[in-house]
Amino acid sequence: MKPAEVPAPPVLPSPLPSRTGGRGNPRGSLYLVPNTLDFGTDGELPPIDDVLPASVIRTAARLTHWIAENAKTTRAFLKRVDAVMPLAQALQALVIVELPRPRKGTRDAPAADLGALLAPALQGHDIGLISEAGLPAVADPGAALVQAAHAAGIAVTALAGPSSLLLALAASGLNGQSFAFVGYLPVEAAERGARIRELEALSLRIGQTQLMIETPYRNAALLGALLTHLQPGTRLSVSCGLTLPGGYTRTDTVQAWKARPATLPADVPAVFSLLA
Repeated sequence: MKPAEVPAPPVLPSPLPSRTGGRGNPRGSLYLVPNTLDFGTDGELPPIDDVLPASVIRTAARLTHWIAENAKTTRAFLKRVDAVMPLAQALQALVIVELPRPRKGTRDAPAADLGALLAPALQGHDIGLISEAGLPAVADPGAALVQAAHAAGIAVTALAGPSSLLLALAASGLNGQSFAFVGYLPVEAAERGARIRELEALSLRIGQTQLMIETPYRNAALLGALLTHLQPGTRLSVSCGLTLPGGYTRTDTVQAWKARPATLPADVPAVFSLLA
């Protein structure tokens, strides 16, 4: 009896044509490099290889060109990488440039500025894009740069790593089939209350989980506002310090939150989710 033949895995066609730089060099790629979620926290930090896959650490160690939300925190990230896997070049020799800030009244930096950042890729260098925490371009700057890379024919590869939004959603027990990230809520009390009621009504109408974040020192204020304006039966989930020692997720009805109040730290990031 002949052994069954195992079919070869399919070879996916490349979505890009043959890519060469201006001097005939193969173009580099743009890698979206995930960061840890412990930005701005004090105390003991988990080893970087407890949070990031080995493949991400290998890629980060070999990259010599970086586009960063913040150059200082990127150097700190690369020091942690170097402790696990030596960098291809000394830290001082790496090229690290920061994303330009959007001009006043606009959402994204000018296209010309973004194109200049991608010039090394046209010369054959791979580039890493990194945020201060989590996945770049997801609740963090970088989407416009990724769009510019696609327009220039530069391959974009997103590397696997922690996303606080998805980790919080998975741990919440709320609807993971339909959800929306709404970012930061207004700071002014009346506007914030109106926005909370609007999101609750939307969640009730279409059964959609609503996720939001806040600057850590305003964690308690946002929790208080949610408990003030949400209906008693609405489920509220708070994920605090994800991937950190002592990190947790609590999901309860608003009524139960009020019955068992919680104090949120003012120096640890949190994700808030609601489902009416």
